[in-house]
Amino acid sequence: MNNNKLNTQHHYVIIGAGMAGILAAIKLREAGKHNVRVYEKADRIGGTWRENTYPGLSCDVPSHSYTYSFEPNSEWTRHLPPGPEVQAYFESVVAKYQLEEIISFNEEITDCRFKNNQWHISTSKGNSDCADFVIAATGVLHHPRIPHIDGMEKFKGKIFHSARWDHSAPLENKRIAVIGTGSTGVQIVTALAECAAQLCHYQRTPQWIMPVVNAEFSEAEKALFRNDPVALKSIQNDPELEANIERFSVAITEPDSAAMHEIENIVRENLENSISDPELRERLRPNYRAACKRLIYSESFYQVVQQSNVEVLSEGVDTIEENGIRSADGTLREFDIIVLATGFQADRFMRPMRITGENDITLEQAWADRPTAYMSVSIPEFPNLFMLNGPNGPVGNFSLIEIAEQQWHYISQLMSLVESAQYQKVSASQTALEDFDKARIIAAKKSIFGSGCQSWYLDAQGIPATWPWTRAKFKEAMQKPDLSAYCLA
Repeated sequence: MNNNKLNTQHHYVIIGAGMAGILAAIKLREAGKHNVRVYEKADRIGGTWRENTYPGLSCDVPSHSYTYSFEPNSEWTRHLPPGPEVQAYFESVVAKYQLEEIISFNEEITDCRFKNNQWHISTSKGNSDCADFVIAATGVLHHPRIPHIDGMEKFKGKIFHSARWDHSAPLENKRIAVIGTGSTGVQIVTALAECAAQLCHYQRTPQWIMPVVNAEFSEAEKALFRNDPVALKSIQNDPELEANIERFSVAITEPDSAAMHEIENIVRENLENSISDPELRERLRPNYRAACKRLIYSESFYQVVQQSNVEVLSEGVDTIEENGIRSADGTLREFDIIVLATGFQADRFMRPMRITGENDITLEQAWADRPTAYMSVSIPEFPNLFMLNGPNGPVGNFSLIEIAEQQWHYISQLMSLVESAQYQKVSASQTALEDFDKARIIAAKKSIFGSGCQSWYLDAQGIPATWPWTRAKFKEAMQKPDLSAYCLA
């Protein structure tokens, strides 16, 4: 036991001012912790919603579910909100809680070292800081994956990653290629089909598409939400949506369940009933089970790809030349713009920061095999450092805001052990992590994510890196830490 820090003000450092970092800052202040600093590498808040500004960007989680539980939003315009609205929502929350005064913008943490029971921090501006607790809210998808395609540097037109959209590039009546068929690629193709003279979607792997009606909220509905807090809270916690999410959670963890077969029937019928050309239909038919990759929601993709100015190509990209793309079959197609909708390096998390825990162990050493964290929040030998939406958390079409709030409930209980001066440091034990990871890997291989496809859910060993149990089990696990799984000193 240690009583040295009783009645003293602990210092908290939060890495990242995206959704999770904003949450952590608000919750710390609500709890009376005012010695808080947020370091943000960019010039404004927002995380992935700041980074991604491509045409057609939208959230695939219903808008009223993609809000903090304590900050419902009456002004959403659609059931699946456009990206700019999501960014505006987070900006409004930051303004309401006056968080900008504690955020250091354009200041990336470069080094973080634990010694003498504190984290010693260096930043890109040459500044230093010390913290009793570090909250890593860096997110999962923020390092773009840029493919290495022969000849990219020779292309005379515009070429850019979807997360680095070049808004100076005119789109109207242009010949545009989109490489990548994930949710981003589908959204971009759907949006650009309206203005492009020619739009080619280079498809390495087709996707299962879940049909959705992205209806607008009427002015009457928004007025009701503004004036009736009960109605607003009711749609935020919609029982029918909750039931659907839990059923989906069961489906991905039990691939042979009735719930999964229902999903497969829906997406299969969507393909069969939406695509009239038999050849195109087969080109768009995946050879893996639904939800093995992150399920894509779209109300119009199948209609768009049947337009005369849109072509889906499965030949594969061989090289990029001065005027366009040469396919693996030797065909050269000329373009003005090439968009790389090729995703992100999902295993980076806090990296490339240099993070060193006890006994001089580095994060790179701890994650030599794969990124891991006990209950997705704590890493052995990295005391008083906690992750929001870290490795092995639930990421399969769930609201990460809900996940982060549940994790914060769990983390705050761990921090209280040090804040109350019972201990100086807390971190998961190596045995607890090994036992957790062993059970997680066994379950993950049996989940739909392990059923035989390539996706960003898989780690370097081909094992699904997600939480492999139900959403309800995660919520239960986050209620109270099992302290026998932690090293307390």
